[in-house]
Amino acid sequence: MKMDDLPPIIGGGSGPPGPEPRDHRAEWREWLASPAGRYALAWQQGQFDAMVADVFGYHALQCGLPELDTLRENRIQHRFRALQPDDAPDPADLWLDHYEALPFASQSLDLVVLPHVLEFAEDPHQVLREVDRVLRPEGRLVVSGFNPVSLWGARHLAGRAVGRPWLPGNGQPIGLPRLRDWLKLLGFEQERGRFGCYRPACRTERWLERTRFLESAGDRWWPICGAVYMVCAVKRVRAMRLVGPAVARKRLVRPAVAAVSPRRVPRHDGIRRDDQSRYM
Repeated sequence: MKMDDLPPIIGGGSGPPGPEPRDHRAEWREWLASPAGRYALAWQQGQFDAMVADVFGYHALQCGLPELDTLRENRIQHRFRALQPDDAPDPADLWLDHYEALPFASQSLDLVVLPHVLEFAEDPHQVLREVDRVLRPEGRLVVSGFNPVSLWGARHLAGRAVGRPWLPGNGQPIGLPRLRDWLKLLGFEQERGRFGCYRPACRTERWLERTRFLESAGDRWWPICGAVYMVCAVKRVRAMRLVGPAVARKRLVRPAVAAVSPRRVPRHDGIRRDDQSRYM
């Protein structure tokens, strides 16, 4: 990827990482290398391949999670990846301190992918606002995250109570209804979504294989309880439609019509109407 292929950059930098990786990033990498982490990554890779395959445009961006190549099946010519210093030593096209302020011009990207970015961001709503700013109208946003309403979510909450959370680092799972509300507030329309990873929170490959049957059973009987969800949303922009020039209409003034009221006409023969019967 050449720097000339990047969309207009209005700030930030693309230099080497500065500070050393923090502890929570090391825990996150260690968890992704575990059997449960590889299981979640494998499912997400297949879903990303399907969701981005038919997205077209000029520039596509992946933020974070270098363990996945979310844009490998996408046919946009200029595809690049932005990482944080905590993601070192993975190669990146752009280094960012945080995703709450993206150094791109407004409406310069056609596709943005956020794999597990919102749950580890300090201000996830601000990340979505920045994505809304840099996306073109009808651009696509693909988000993946852990579902708190799942076996993994319950295991994570129970583990936090005793100081042993299931999910590593300082991440906070975001429920899908909450994410939908955020997207709707920003003008995004959900195009499609999917739940997956119905096996329980097992730490060993042996038990994950033993519970393989839950994958198809969960997809059929409790589809909203998958451990991981994927959402693809479209940025909608309301536009005004010009019907025609505004013409001031003059009020039609009707001409005045004289009203004729009946009146009593006196007779000149000196005979009153009441006395006419006498002479007939």
